[in-house]
Amino acid sequence: MSTSTSATTLNDAIVIGGSYAGMSAALQLARARRRVLVIDAGVRRNRFASASHGFLGHDRRAPGAIAAEGKAQLLAYPSVRWLEATVSQAEPCDDGFRVAIADGHVERARKLVIASGVVDELPAIEGLAQRWGQGVFHCPYCHGYEIGSGRIGVLASSALSMHHALMLPDWGPTTLFLNDAFEPDDAQRAALAARGVTVQAGPIARLVDAATVELRDGRRFAMDGLFTITRTHLASPVADQLGCALEEGPTGAYIHTDAMQATSVPGVFACGDAARAAGNVAISVGAGAMAGASAHRSLMFD
Repeated sequence: MSTSTSATTLNDAIVIGGSYAGMSAALQLARARRRVLVIDAGVRRNRFASASHGFLGHDRRAPGAIAAEGKAQLLAYPSVRWLEATVSQAEPCDDGFRVAIADGHVERARKLVIASGVVDELPAIEGLAQRWGQGVFHCPYCHGYEIGSGRIGVLASSALSMHHALMLPDWGPTTLFLNDAFEPDDAQRAALAARGVTVQAGPIARLVDAATVELRDGRRFAMDGLFTITRTHLASPVADQLGCALEEGPTGAYIHTDAMQATSVPGVFACGDAARAAGNVAISVGAGAMAGASAHRSLMFD
């Protein structure tokens, strides 16, 4: 692994974020023999999970192992550098973009790829944060199968939790804990009943044991897995600083891109969770590959 010490070198591209999408984008550029710098803060969104699922060829592997192998493969290309740091500022300049690191160091590049991800804002339920990624999850496709058709609880955080509650019976018998977050109307209750979902009213006091829901009235419901919808926000201010257009998704804002992962700012591309309303590792890797190829095409023809 090498780090940067000079602000005079003009990179072909800087990739902000070195998780799955960012590394996938950098790999396409590296294979095109372009000078690529990856700047990574080292905070993967799925760092709390013990295994990653649904990514062909890596199903059930530890997320950290997938990331470490990807990084080793990427750094085998001589045109790639990796800087462990947090980006504090990005702005246009005459030859492309200037990117400032939190310690004051500056790098320049002709193109940028934003792959800095999002931060989950967890519901304020006692015991939830400690179980995030272990007994409490957000993606049925990522973690539903491993519950083994066991008892599933949905911790309502808003009316959006209806989506979870209607999906999850395909993975096991489901209970929707309303937690005073919303009140289903008659049509919603009928839809839940048609899917076999049990609705449990009352505020949640805390989560205990592996995945047990304790209500404030003292009742306990032992589940084999729990799901909830989080709010999200962009992990980096770079998109705002550059003036990239955002879209408001069901759980928070994300960077608007076209089919080629180009943002509204020429020369800036985005991929991964920062540029989607929802996603997983497999989707992030695919979007990263498109962003990297598009950035290379932009280097050739723009």
